[in-house]
Amino acid sequence: MKFTRFTVDSNEYTGVIVDEVIREIKGDIFTDWDYTGKVFSKSEVKLLAPLAPNQIIGIGANYVATTDDLPSELPEIPVFFFKPTSSVIGPEDDIVIPSGCDTVKFESELAVIIGKEAKNISEADVFDYVFGYTVGNDVTAPAFFHEAGHWTIGKSFDTFTPLGPFIETEMNPLDIRVKARLNGEEKQNSGPELMIISTQKMVSYLSHVMTLKPGDVILTGSPVGAEFVHAGDVIECEIEEIGTLKNPFVKVTVSVER
Repeated sequence: MKFTRFTVDSNEYTGVIVDEVIREIKGDIFTDWDYTGKVFSKSEVKLLAPLAPNQIIGIGANYVATTDDLPSELPEIPVFFFKPTSSVIGPEDDIVIPSGCDTVKFESELAVIIGKEAKNISEADVFDYVFGYTVGNDVTAPAFFHEAGHWTIGKSFDTFTPLGPFIETEMNPLDIRVKARLNGEEKQNSGPELMIISTQKMVSYLSHVMTLKPGDVILTGSPVGAEFVHAGDVIECEIEEIGTLKNPFVKVTVSVER
């Protein structure tokens, strides 16, 4: 089942894709909802990010180029970071390159959406706590990384977390390809066998650190091939089972003090 958020004539709706149309729903998508009877065609709506996240957690450097490159030992403490919810945008929205740098990096990723409270869960039980999946783009401005290695500012600018186009709830995350096309040219295309920390391991690990809540979004890492981009470029992040998340890059018109 594919869930979406969208606007029509400045009014915001939540819906489900059914037979190539969008049927409006009301209620909490994680617990209890129902159809309202309203139906929209895809051509008349403006898609938003498919949810307003509770919080966003990313993992760094989680893919290798080939299975031969996988480490023999996993890191004791994986490199996780938070992204602000104010950085979220939807399909076709502009990604704004901040003043102080001319380029940023795209990072196409599988985004896991938690569906129920999870604390101290085992790897075997992780998927029982997952509501669904969407495509994420963990846009990054390395020019704003702190010299001591802190990433927060370089990950946190407004527009730096595109999500969409839909939440897919009936997908096998262990049998997908995470892809990206820059100006139509493929740059990323990898499966989960190239992940250093698996989806199950990272969700289980996080649940032993913090209580995960419905609406939490976990970005599971980006395949090898991410590149620096400029204003005027267009990125398409794709997981076939979910859809394509397309966004153009533009340059900010307001300066940022560093």
